[in-house]
Amino acid sequence: MSQPLIDPFARHIEYLRVSVTDRCDFRCVYCMSENMTFLPKKELLTLEELDRMCSAFIRLGVKKLRITGGEPLVRRDIMTFFRGMGRHLESGALQELTLTSNGSQLERFADDLFAAGVRRINISLDTLNEEKFAQITRWGRLPQVLRGIDAAQRAGMRVKINTVALKGFNEDELFDLTEWCASRDMDLTFIEVMPMGDLGNEDRLGQYWSLKDLRARLEERSTLTDLPERTGGPARYVRADDTGQKIGFITPLSHNFCESCNRVRITCTGEIYTCLGQEGHSDLRAPLRGSEADIDLENAIRAAIALKPKGHDFDYSRQQVDGQVSRHMSHTGG
Repeated sequence: MSQPLIDPFARHIEYLRVSVTDRCDFRCVYCMSENMTFLPKKELLTLEELDRMCSAFIRLGVKKLRITGGEPLVRRDIMTFFRGMGRHLESGALQELTLTSNGSQLERFADDLFAAGVRRINISLDTLNEEKFAQITRWGRLPQVLRGIDAAQRAGMRVKINTVALKGFNEDELFDLTEWCASRDMDLTFIEVMPMGDLGNEDRLGQYWSLKDLRARLEERSTLTDLPERTGGPARYVRADDTGQKIGFITPLSHNFCESCNRVRITCTGEIYTCLGQEGHSDLRAPLRGSEADIDLENAIRAAIALKPKGHDFDYSRQQVDGQVSRHMSHTGG
């Protein structure tokens, strides 16, 4: 392995999130506008380029690779890429290969993903109400997602549900969601809605539901014990004493998690964002396409990591959009 990646604040970069497409078969209201204009395909990294990019990061010490989108499983021939990354698991250079999905395609791909080495998967699910699910995803079909969750568990993958906490939308399902996940032995992480992208029809301030309030409501039903464990991501975890269920909270607004950030994100066009909540980024597609020498790509990666900031600019306390991030979450990959 080459010299590991260390940012200006002495954080070892060991976690890479890679968006393989900006396309999705849903149009979730906090992520995409209903009539999205997607990137020209020529701007997207090819599967071969994605393989070379991720392999470079693994040589530089990345241990955890999460594949995102859009919806990663709508990318044509994406299993070719997953199987390619499986070789790094077999060599021991990569410790975990995982993905975040909306679950719509899992009925088709769960067995293939497990065969490629995927053992954990995060599935985004904000409601168990079929009518509300269609409303929040615009194009989504809840029964299809539930069949995908069944398929993932049958294949042997550990499933974690990610739920965006939306004021006035899923507040009344808080206990139903937690009890449903507990009954299926699935962990659950709640996420504060983030100010990502002007979608033209959403009031971010109106959607925001602080997880401090959400946790307080959970504690009305169960004793929650804080857990010291971290998974390399931003979540902080508790254990519900009555069920033994692990519940996570991702709180970029009510509790900044930047001090331990060890991750960077690559967009489907080859831009590296070293902070989800900052606009600053570097272009890795040009060195990737401009040279066959791995050292040139590695040098570009190191230069980008040297610009990683200490923390993000998410802030609802201003009660305005200044300082919030203009790009869509689907472009960056979450």
